[in-house]
Amino acid sequence: MTSRFLRLQLATLAAMAPLWVSAHTGADAGAHHPAGFLDGFLHPLTGPDHLAAMLAVGCWSALAARRLWQAPLAFAGMLLVGALAGLSGLAVPAVEPAIAASLLVLGLLVATRARMPGAAAMALVGAFAIFHGVAHGAELAGDGQAWAPLAGMLLATVGLHLAGLGLGLLLRARNAWWPRSAGGAVALLGLVLLARMV
Repeated sequence: MTSRFLRLQLATLAAMAPLWVSAHTGADAGAHHPAGFLDGFLHPLTGPDHLAAMLAVGCWSALAARRLWQAPLAFAGMLLVGALAGLSGLAVPAVEPAIAASLLVLGLLVATRARMPGAAAMALVGAFAIFHGVAHGAELAGDGQAWAPLAGMLLATVGLHLAGLGLGLLLRARNAWWPRSAGGAVALLGLVLLARMV
């Protein structure tokens, strides 16, 4: 039953991934420009790649880290750094492939419950967060009120990390296939996004 459920879940995710890609800012040539706090808050919730990455960071922390707050804090902090870099017009190559790769890696970390030293985990998710931040910041460039959507985006990011932590704590007590299934779904989304860029 679990194996059949996992296959159904992965097949559904793979079928929906092409539709979700268009929700991401980088895939639509910056068609949406967050104008206010609420727009910024909702944006990570409507881009499945960002949503999955932020949930995965929290989930992985709950499943494998000694200090649950380290990786989410690093992600949020470096997301802000990346967004400020994007706002300033800094061009970072391969933003979209790096975001897709972050999903693949984070999904595998959740699925395997891989443990690593806190500093290494913070460095890894922080590096991925820079690319996520640049993607958001670049589309806000030239907006004189960028602080409002940026604040909303950061608040949503923290909320998604907390939700991921809660999910991870829930999955810790369940059958090992549950975290494998959740991580596999995130990794599959990253793989599909990478394949579309080739």
